[in-house]
Amino acid sequence: MNENAPLAAEETRELIRRAQQGDEAAQERLTLCNTALVKSIVKRYMNRHVEYDDLFQIGCMGLVKAIRNFDLSYDVRFSTYAVPMIAGEIKRFLRDDGMIKVSRSLKELAAQAAAVRERLSAEQGRDVGVSEIADALQVDAEEIAAALEAARPHMSIYEPAYGDDSDALMLDRVQDGADEMGETLNRVLLKELLGTLEPRERTIILLRYFSDKTQNEIAAQMGISQVQVSRLESKILQKLRERAAK
Repeated sequence: MNENAPLAAEETRELIRRAQQGDEAAQERLTLCNTALVKSIVKRYMNRHVEYDDLFQIGCMGLVKAIRNFDLSYDVRFSTYAVPMIAGEIKRFLRDDGMIKVSRSLKELAAQAAAVRERLSAEQGRDVGVSEIADALQVDAEEIAAALEAARPHMSIYEPAYGDDSDALMLDRVQDGADEMGETLNRVLLKELLGTLEPRERTIILLRYFSDKTQNEIAAQMGISQVQVSRLESKILQKLRERAAK
């Protein structure tokens, strides 16, 4: 019998229950049986000048956190819950260790775009769109959108939605204000799913559901039409549904 073989769903839940009650043997077995899952996630973050063994250990820490925090009342598989926990632990390590960086060329383009936007806005007395900035710099509008998005501080969907004293999370705002995203966008998957989008797609979702922008406002900011925003939004949401269902 291979003790590291994948576990059946019911056996996994029983081991989690025992592990959460302090059974170290149950926790060890869960960890060993999920090493393949950790390894598959670690592979995504290689080539960042960090040793594989270090990332694997960090991933295992995320797995242990997932075991301890998993709510057995969730109607989801443990692996579905564990993936973003493991990936989040690795990302946090890389970020805190200064390894995840925006490229210098993208930073420079973002700085140029910000300066041009400020100048054009002052000259024209209004906010200017991405396409106008792109025309001024003679680069593609999508490059400008990607640079501005990369340079912008990202808000976590697990941050308080209405200040530090708020019990509501940004994730709750997305779910409350975007019913069309559907129940398939499970709470524990949304953060990981957003990270799979292209910069332009992620910008649209963040503006639409995190910044409460209308399609017209997004269109003006990105230098495209409202119809294009509507079509893109529909395609992106469908993409998220399909990835959540996998």
